[in-house]
Amino acid sequence: MTTLHALEPELVAAAAESKAWPFEEARKIVKRYEGRDFPETVLFETGYGPSGLPHIGTFGEVVRTSMVRHAFRVLTENRVKTRILCFSDDMDGLRKVPDNVPNQDMLRAHLGKPLTRVPDPFGTHESFGHHNNARLKAFLDQFGFDYEFASSSEYYASGRFDATLLKVLEHFDEVMAIMLPSLREERAQTYSPFLPIHPKTGIVMQVPIEERKLDAGTIVWRDPDTGERFETPVTGGHAKLQWKPDWAMRWTALSVDYEMSGKDLIDSVKLAAQICTALGGRPPEGFNYELFLDEKGQKISKSKGNGLTIDEWLTYAPTESLSLYMFQKPKAAKRLYFDVIPRAVDEYYSFLSAYPSQDWKTRLGNPVWHIHDGNPPAIDLPVPFALLLNLVSASNAHEKNVLWGFISRYAPGVSPETHPELDRLTEYALRYFDDFVKPAKRFRAPDEVERQALHALRDHLSKLPEGADGETIQNAALDVGRGIERYQDHSRKSPEGGPGVSVAFFQMLYEVLLGQERGPRFGSFVALYGITETCALIDKALAGELAA
Repeated sequence: MTTLHALEPELVAAAAESKAWPFEEARKIVKRYEGRDFPETVLFETGYGPSGLPHIGTFGEVVRTSMVRHAFRVLTENRVKTRILCFSDDMDGLRKVPDNVPNQDMLRAHLGKPLTRVPDPFGTHESFGHHNNARLKAFLDQFGFDYEFASSSEYYASGRFDATLLKVLEHFDEVMAIMLPSLREERAQTYSPFLPIHPKTGIVMQVPIEERKLDAGTIVWRDPDTGERFETPVTGGHAKLQWKPDWAMRWTALSVDYEMSGKDLIDSVKLAAQICTALGGRPPEGFNYELFLDEKGQKISKSKGNGLTIDEWLTYAPTESLSLYMFQKPKAAKRLYFDVIPRAVDEYYSFLSAYPSQDWKTRLGNPVWHIHDGNPPAIDLPVPFALLLNLVSASNAHEKNVLWGFISRYAPGVSPETHPELDRLTEYALRYFDDFVKPAKRFRAPDEVERQALHALRDHLSKLPEGADGETIQNAALDVGRGIERYQDHSRKSPEGGPGVSVAFFQMLYEVLLGQERGPRFGSFVALYGITETCALIDKALAGELAA
């Protein structure tokens, strides 16, 4: 759990003026209680539908909410207690079988039952709902989040919602008046905010309510297949609410102060807010974030399993890079697939490197302040992740000790012991290269002009001392490019006043020497890989060995 101690006056002053989106959101909560006392605890909530395996979009809601919570605690100078409640709608009926789970025939036999009453297809937990809840909690725990987990099934069964459920029964007509205009005509004819659990089959029933008994706190309904009539209490877990009334009921019962949601739920938020108000509650503050898309531009879905999973990102990159991706532009749609990982990693360490020299105003706009609850670690990273990937590519390394041979020569005194973070990145780089870069590598043979350029580059490099730095090597490469008409860029000027070098020159080097369309700053790469090794790589390209 993060504990804020006495805050520096400069920090408090900068927080009051910060334009970073977590502070903008936190100010909504401060304004919510303007003119009156804060409650004993300000409650932040996130919702999770455990009908499929947790995905990164689900996690994004928790990490972003945590950032708003921390900003709120700074704005209030740690005078107000806060909680984050991660609420799982695990009492929902299983509507369809996800595509990405085993034992699908078994799951089909339990369609319609609450997720916590559906057997676990993985065979590891009490139910499918319990399995997916455990997956979510395990991941959140990896990040050290300070949160409380809540199960809809447990809250309903324990009676924690009973008083508000009876209030929904009392305001049944008002809830119906809010919901019916949003429904298709056919759906509206049979709609009820209450979903009784069938006492014989255990299925969550979507049936019209024939009678409401306020004194008894029950609803009367009929089995559409058998015609049998049942009277069911709305309390004690014998019935649940449709999800929009359920959302509003939860806000009311728990006095939720803040909850964000996806852009696809804007209309649902409005309906739930109206119902919450009808029940005598106050809708929470929040905002609608944009959705994550897969590489084809389609919305990421738990049931489809498209896009990146939580485990996949963490296979190839540190957790902090994922937190950074969640922080950046939450109201802009972003594609979430494997190509975004290397940039996210390097951007994270770039922000981290800049943090110590920044003033408070700039720090509060730096993502690492929000990622690390105001205490970013001091990490020295002499080799960027993208450069590591290209080192793996050029060296065909399969073990990190091979990479460390290059790194130690490039940066004397740097070792796995002195730089454990860099050592961790070498493992990620090897895995990422093997799975995504290597299968896509396409070397091409150079044409005559390109052969001329490669011969000239080799000659220039061979004349440099072996320990030449990246800037010296880069200048040597630029000298080669400026001397070849194809690569002269007259819109740019060299230091001597002549034409500059077009990006096509370096793109050619990447395609011929590395088998990829883009790469790192060439001088930095050669300094790390080695001049002798780069000359040997050029020789292979000229001999046709790489393209073969």
